[in-house]
Amino acid sequence: MNGPVDGKMRNRPAHPDPPLIGICAKNRAARLLSEVFQPPVVVTVLLLVSPALEPGFPGNAWFGAVAAFFVCVLPLGAVLVLVKLGKVTDHHVSRREQRAPVLAMAFGSLLLGLGVLTAINAPKSVVVMVLAIVGGVVVTAVVSLFWKISGHAGAIAASTAIAVLMLGTAWSPLLLLIPAVAWWRVVVRAHTLAQVVAGALLCGGLITWLWWMLTELTVHAG
Repeated sequence: MNGPVDGKMRNRPAHPDPPLIGICAKNRAARLLSEVFQPPVVVTVLLLVSPALEPGFPGNAWFGAVAAFFVCVLPLGAVLVLVKLGKVTDHHVSRREQRAPVLAMAFGSLLLGLGVLTAINAPKSVVVMVLAIVGGVVVTAVVSLFWKISGHAGAIAASTAIAVLMLGTAWSPLLLLIPAVAWWRVVVRAHTLAQVVAGALLCGGLITWLWWMLTELTVHAG
């Protein structure tokens, strides 16, 4: 029976289910925060503060900016060009099979950056940071040949851990960003839980260990 009440019900605007609204909002927040804390951003900040323990900081922070250009800006710019050309799906290089050549390109940019930093007599702390990142890029590239390990998790783990080691335990709350970024990447279905954990422990741990070891060696070498 089609009465007046039925007509009103048909004309009533449909409202999204409240749980669906919550899921959509969570996904939007996770995608936004994945952009804010993507590797080029957090690594750039880390490189800018890398000379913090050297005499003359923050006046010597421009050496970190030079490093960030070769480590982050130049590779990201190249990826954006590849996205525009249709060679890569997105700037996060979400498809695993597209990662190896992109990481190889980033590796070349890192080596070029090391050459420039050496030529301009950059502080050892900046060079050490770039060398540690090179190690992380190599591991990420090798693992990405067969498994989509999380670069986001690796970058935030290394950046926050090194920042705490450099600046002191007062900065320990930064470490909370590690599980947060890992969770956001799982929420947007960019990675599995295993992939973000491996990224944080393997890539992030390796970069942090290399930075610590190389820093100690430069200190003892005088």
